[in-house]
Amino acid sequence: MEIKYIPTDLPGVMILEPGSAGDGRGWFSQIYVKEGFSTNIMPVDFILENESYSRHGVVRGLHYQLPPSAQGKLVRVIEGCIVDVAVDIRQGSPTFGRHVAVELSDENRRQLWIPRGFAHGFSVTGDCARICYKCDNIYSPSHEAGIRYDDRALGIDWKIPAEAVTLSEKDIRQPRLADAKLFRYGEKLY
Repeated sequence: MEIKYIPTDLPGVMILEPGSAGDGRGWFSQIYVKEGFSTNIMPVDFILENESYSRHGVVRGLHYQLPPSAQGKLVRVIEGCIVDVAVDIRQGSPTFGRHVAVELSDENRRQLWIPRGFAHGFSVTGDCARICYKCDNIYSPSHEAGIRYDDRALGIDWKIPAEAVTLSEKDIRQPRLADAKLFRYGEKLY
């Protein structure tokens, strides 16, 4: 029933796949074990947990916080299905501007770890989705930043037709990657 830690194409971004035990009553699964996370990813002290609910077609992001309030996030879906995206926004990084997109759902119970230095966003591909995510730093509105979800330089397939996308006013106004405030590769974030 151990958690599998699966590397992605972006060093530091990891998929967590919990094992489970079940019988006729249902199933049981461990979703987070501090020692395993510390050994397989990095020691992190989660200090905030958020939950959001969105309907089909909603795209949230791409969001991040700048230092000294940068955040790492461990994202999971409690209900529904999303495409969860992490983008490397560390200028000078060998993977700068690249992204990974992972399906997270209540069925696959996968989680995505997005460390500091990466932007995060998701699209709701099912009827609705309840998302829960742990953060390793507080929310700081004065350090909030973002990038347009549809920036062609990123080439993200959100699995939602453009005419069906629902965005917040804040996300409509986000800058393109070329104009955004970014991290520097090698900058000490932890």
